[in-house]
This record gives sequence, C-alpha cells and structure tokens, in this order.
Amino acid sequence: MDNWVRSLNHQVIKSPISKTWILLEMIKFEHTIFALPFAYLGAFLGAEGPPDLWTSLWILVAMFGARTAAMGFNRLVDIPFDSKNPRTKERALPKGLIKARDAWIMVIAASGIYFLSAYELNLLAFILSPAFLAVLLGYSYTKRFTSMCHLFLGLALSLAPLAGWIGVKGNVEFLPLILSTGVLFWVAGFDILYGCLDYDFDREQGLYSIPAKWGINKAFWISGIFHFLAFISLVSVGFLAHLNWIYYCGLLATFALLVMQRLVVNPQDLSRMNMAFFTFNGAISIILFTATAISLIWKV
Repeated sequence: MDNWVRSLNHQVIKSPISKTWILLEMIKFEHTIFALPFAYLGAFLGAEGPPDLWTSLWILVAMFGARTAAMGFNRLVDIPFDSKNPRTKERALPKGLIKARDAWIMVIAASGIYFLSAYELNLLAFILSPAFLAVLLGYSYTKRFTSMCHLFLGLALSLAPLAGWIGVKGNVEFLPLILSTGVLFWVAGFDILYGCLDYDFDREQGLYSIPAKWGINKAFWISGIFHFLAFISLVSVGFLAHLNWIYYCGLLATFALLVMQRLVVNPQDLSRMNMAFFTFNGAISIILFTATAISLIWKV
C-alpha cells in the first residue's frame, strides 16, 4: 500500500474508495495487530474463556473506533513535525494527499463509533470511555514535553486489555491491571527502540524521547529493562489466572522473540528496525493471545 500511496505524488484524492485506502494507510490500519489481540486477551480472561459473540463484536468495533480516532488525531497534530522529518514527510497529510478536514471527520466519526460501542457493552465501559479516549489522544502531545513519552504510549495501549476485561465483566480487578502493566512496559520497550530512528531529528527539533535524552546505547539498555518488567508481569498473569503450561509455552516464545529482536537490531545497525518492529511485536501479541485462549479453553 505504501508504494501505491507514494505513486500518487501530490494529487489530492477525490475518489471515495481511494480516499478510504489513503486514510487506512495513514493510520497504519495493519498495526491494529498490536492492540486488538490484547483487548481480546483481557476479554477472554474476564470471561474465563470465549466471551459471547455480541460482546466480542462490540469490543472489536470499540477497538476500531478508538484506534482510528487516536491515530488520526496523532497524524493531524504531528503535521508540522512530519513534514520536516525524512522518515515521515511522505505521509498523506504532509504530502497533501488528504485534506486535514477529511482526517478530522474521520477522527470525529471514529470517536462516535467508540462511544456507541462502549455504551452497548456496559455502564462502566461507557463511563470510562471519555477518560480512555483522552489518554489515547493525549499521547500525541507527550513528545513535546517529556522523554517519558514511550511510557505514555505504553499506557495508551495498555488500556486495551483492561477495556476488554471491563467490556466483559463491567468491573476492574487486580488481574487485568497486572496484564495492562505488562503491555505498558512491552510497548514502551519497543517504542524506545523505534524512537532511535528519529534520534537526530528529535534533537534538532527539540522533541523529547529517551534516545534523544540519553543516547541510543542507553536507550537500548532502558528498553531491555522495560521488556524484563513486561515479562515478569506476564508471568504473574499466568499465576494469578491459574493458566496452564500452554500459556507458559507462549511466554517462552515471547521471550525468544524479544531476544531475537535484539539480535536483528543493535545501536550500531538500525537498518532492520522497521521489520523487527512490525514482525516481532505483531507476532508477540498474537502468540500471547493464542496461548492464553487455548489455556483457558483447553484446561489440561
């Protein structure tokens, strides 16, 4: 899809179908793979197995709405920086392929879909939905004032399993909070690594990040600490939820992927960062969800 978008040069897209494809590419729709499995992981834990079909569908719609709103908002507020960054200047908004008005319409519509979905799930989900969306939207500004922006992104994605749990049970318990803690540190860890790609640009523009503040070498160490904390949290989830050996096999696979990620990218060679970012972390979310689901369904 990226090559097709670039081939359009500076044309303003008018066809509804083409515009939809551009908007989906703009918000990296395929990256939903990071958060959606964790939303269902929280839902499966809350239901102690597969949630009912109606609840599952509304969780899916809510995740689509929330993520679309958050990513669209992020692209809008980052236009001044994306237009200067060699890594992002080819995105649809900086390049003029899509009008800001169209992106705002998408954000507002997606937010409405998200609120409707939360309402259909249960009262607590609806009450908390504005606060959750505020976190998702607020992340976009964090690079302007704190190098802990990676933790804010982790917090935003960590709401997925908590929201999945709330969507099923309508309450908040200790177990989903520990799961969310694991997701928070996992996301923050890989976002620190990804942020190394913008090390020079962030320093030039006065933007905040752990790589920009501490350097790439220290950023890799801090990322490793966060991933260790994530792994400990996920081990704790297995104990608290009384999951069987299948879950722990998934954890071992997760650990192996985290190690492999360090072998593929290092402070001296970031050339394969994009591949590692999507491939390994996308696999981790799917593996953990699958292992948890099987562990809950197949109690051996």
